[in-house]
Amino acid sequence: MTVWIKFFFILTPFFVMSYFLAITKKMSPSEKTRLAIRVAGAVILVCFVIYFFGNFIFSVFGITIDAFRIGSGAILFLSAVDLVRGTRNGQSNDDEGDIAVVPLAIPVTVGPGTTGVLLVMGAETTDIHTRLISYGALLFAVLCVMILLLIATPIEKIVGRRGLSILSKLTGLILSAIAAQMIFTGMQNFLK
Repeated sequence: MTVWIKFFFILTPFFVMSYFLAITKKMSPSEKTRLAIRVAGAVILVCFVIYFFGNFIFSVFGITIDAFRIGSGAILFLSAVDLVRGTRNGQSNDDEGDIAVVPLAIPVTVGPGTTGVLLVMGAETTDIHTRLISYGALLFAVLCVMILLLIATPIEKIVGRRGLSILSKLTGLILSAIAAQMIFTGMQNFLK
């Protein structure tokens, strides 16, 4: 359960939902549904590749997990600050190409902070039982984000733009705590 909660919040679901609503204003409900499903498919693919190949990436580049933990924790913290402040840097507003992949899947849902966390978590899980549980938790977290996108319009009507903004800021606070823990653990292990 705790692994699912971590995955769910590192995907910044409420910010993704706000962004999704902003760029789909002129779309029909059926177009929004198809787009939400395509976003989920792209996020699942990207997340599983990053999560599965974490150990390989570390060994190829000679990076220790603690060094990467500190670096990705810092990036995640910056993303959290952006969410709390109500901004998100590094987004593309390009209308060319599939918006399900860019910008919705990458970098809005799976940005640098999310990538770093997935790499670290993937490298930390070595036994097959824990890895299978993590895969299930990651898949469930992405499916929950997809469900949020599918019901984004009714949620917006209930909580309003201000409510979505508050949820994004709360997500930012939770992300900042996860980032601080990553940095602290990395520093602690590095100094041993």
